[in-house]
Amino acid sequence: MRCKPRLATALLGSLLALPAWSQTAAPAHIDSGDTAWMLTATALVLLMTLPGLALFYGGMVRSKNLLSVLMQCFAITAMVTVLWIVYGYSLAFSTVGMQAGTTGWHSIIGGLDRAMLAGLKPDSRYQTVPEAVFVMFQLTFAIITPALIVGAYAERMKFSAMLWFSGLWLTFVYLPVAHMVWSGPGSLLGDLGVLDFAGGTVVHINAGVAGLIACLVIGKRRGYPHVPMPPHNLGYTVIGASLLWLGWFGFNAGSAVAANGSAGMAMLVTQIATAAAALGWLVAEWVVHGRPSVLGIVSGAVAGLVAVTPAAGTAGPGGSLVLGFVAGVVCFFSATRLKHKFGYDDSLDVFGVHAVAGILGGLLTGPLASPTLGGFGNVASLWGQLWIQAKGVGFTIVWSAALSFVLLKLIDKTLGLRVDDEQEMMGLDIALHEEKAYNLS
Repeated sequence: MRCKPRLATALLGSLLALPAWSQTAAPAHIDSGDTAWMLTATALVLLMTLPGLALFYGGMVRSKNLLSVLMQCFAITAMVTVLWIVYGYSLAFSTVGMQAGTTGWHSIIGGLDRAMLAGLKPDSRYQTVPEAVFVMFQLTFAIITPALIVGAYAERMKFSAMLWFSGLWLTFVYLPVAHMVWSGPGSLLGDLGVLDFAGGTVVHINAGVAGLIACLVIGKRRGYPHVPMPPHNLGYTVIGASLLWLGWFGFNAGSAVAANGSAGMAMLVTQIATAAAALGWLVAEWVVHGRPSVLGIVSGAVAGLVAVTPAAGTAGPGGSLVLGFVAGVVCFFSATRLKHKFGYDDSLDVFGVHAVAGILGGLLTGPLASPTLGGFGNVASLWGQLWIQAKGVGFTIVWSAALSFVLLKLIDKTLGLRVDDEQEMMGLDIALHEEKAYNLS
C-alpha cells in the first residue's frame, strides 16, 4: 500500500518535470537593471487597483452604485498610502529584535523604529534595489488587499464605516500577516517554512476570508436573492480584468525583487495558470449551463491569477498549467453552487474566487515546488511541505476571520456598518456622494 503514493508522485512528476535551471548570486550593490524592473513592476501593481480593480468591480454592480465602488477603491488607495508611511511599513518589515528560531511579539509584528520611514535615504538599499522602491512596491500590495474586500460588501456599506474598517483591518490583520510571512528570519510563518512568493496567504486568503465575514455581518442586499442584480456594464468588467491580468505580472514577477530568472519564470507561470483557469471556468460553465459567459471567463482568469500567486516563485510551467485549470473549475462551483447553497451575499464573489483560489494555490504550492513535480523549490519533502502549507493557510484563515469579525462588530456598534433602506434603494452614488455615474440628458 505504501508504494501507491510514491507511484502516483512519480507518474505525475514525469508529466510535469522540466529541465532544471539556475540563477547567479545577486551582487551586493544597487543594480540599475533590477531597479528599472522594480520601478516598472510597482507601477503595474498600482495599476491593478486603479483603475483595474475599480473597473472590474464597478462593472459588476448596478449602475446606481458604480461611483461608490470607484470611490471606495480610490479612497483606500489614498488612505493606505498615508498609513503605510506613518507606521505600516515599519510594523510589516521592521526586523529589530528578530532572530531565527525565536518566538515572541517580534515574530508576529514589527516595531515602530521605521515609523515615518525613519532612516530612509536615497542610497538605502534592499537587496539590489533602492529601499524606497521596495517601500513603494510593498505599499501597492497593502493598497489592493483591503480594496479586494470591497467586492464582498458592495452596494450596502456606509462610506465612513468602510474607511474605518479598511484602516483598522490593514493595521490589525494585514500588517501582522505580512510580517509573519515576509519579514525574514524570526518571523512566525516564515520560520515555519511557509512558501508564499507573492501573496496567496498575505493578500488573497486574508482578504477573501475577511470578505466572507463582512458579508455575513452586514447582511444581504435588499431583495437578494429574489430580485435580479445583474452587472450593469460587463465592458468595464472585462477592461478591469484585462488590467488586472497585465498588472499581475508586476505582482508576481516583481516579487523576485530582481530582473532575473526567477522573475522571468514567475511571469511565464502566471500567464500559463491564468489562461488555463479561464478555460477551466469556461468549460465548467459550458457543461453545467450550456453556454460560456463573458463574466465567467474573466472570473476564471482572476481565479488563475490568485491561485498561482503563492506558487509563482517555485512552480514549473507544467504545474502551473494543472493548478490554473483546477482553480478555474473549483472557483466556478465555489462562486455559484457554494454561495447559493449557504445563502450568503458575497456581492462580487470575493470569497468564492480570492479565498478559495488562494487556499487551493497556497496548499498546492507545497507539492508543486518539489522537483519531482517539475518545481524548483527547496523543499525537503513533498508531503511534508504540503502539511506546512496547510498550517500556514489554516492560521491565516483563523487570524483573518476572528479579527475581521471583531472589527466589524466594533464599527457596527459605534458608527453602524450599513446604510438605511432608503439609501440602499436610491443607490449609494446619490445617497452618499450626491453624484450620478450617468447623466442621460
